[in-house]
Amino acid sequence: MPRSSYKQKSAPHHDAKQRSHKGAGELRIIGGLLRGRKLAIADVPGLRPTTDRVRETLFNWLQFELTDSRCIDLFAGSGALAFEALSRGAKQVILVEKDAQAANLLAQHAVKLSAAVTGQALVQRGDALHFLQQQPDASFDVIFVDPPFGMGLADDCLSLIAQNNWVSRGSWVYVETERAIHPQVPATWQLHREKFAGQVAFRLYHVN
Repeated sequence: MPRSSYKQKSAPHHDAKQRSHKGAGELRIIGGLLRGRKLAIADVPGLRPTTDRVRETLFNWLQFELTDSRCIDLFAGSGALAFEALSRGAKQVILVEKDAQAANLLAQHAVKLSAAVTGQALVQRGDALHFLQQQPDASFDVIFVDPPFGMGLADDCLSLIAQNNWVSRGSWVYVETERAIHPQVPATWQLHREKFAGQVAFRLYHVN
């Protein structure tokens, strides 16, 4: 399997997810071949995984879409979304993360977890918006967009995803934002599912 299917460029970085004040801790994979695995989370201020409750709902939505899929987690943080996808049959997951400490820990997890499944996890340290300014060699099946809150990054990411052909017909895009945010998506993207958990809104779009 090739190590990647996108063109790498070095780039400055955006902040990792900063949605709470929780520090270091553990991430538990909740489904698939790696179910029950616990992974350390980097001690980066504000970094935390998407909650078990939200992940369970999201991956129920995607349960028939992940086998042999190619996925990107644009603001990887703890790796919760990417590693969950890897556990459930994705053949390639790319984790994009700015923070050096978080990215280094993700790379360690990626090596260990990739050895336990048929898929492969790759870590790209860098800024999500700069990453999306590239033209991929091929579109991806699932893209997770879960940026830090309060920075207005979601719409910019979604625009670049569409503009630079990161997705194509049949792809899925997951977007997690503040409850009050209503993402601006292309007309060809259909809102498939939408739910709220406290002050968090999470939505899954299907590209038609």
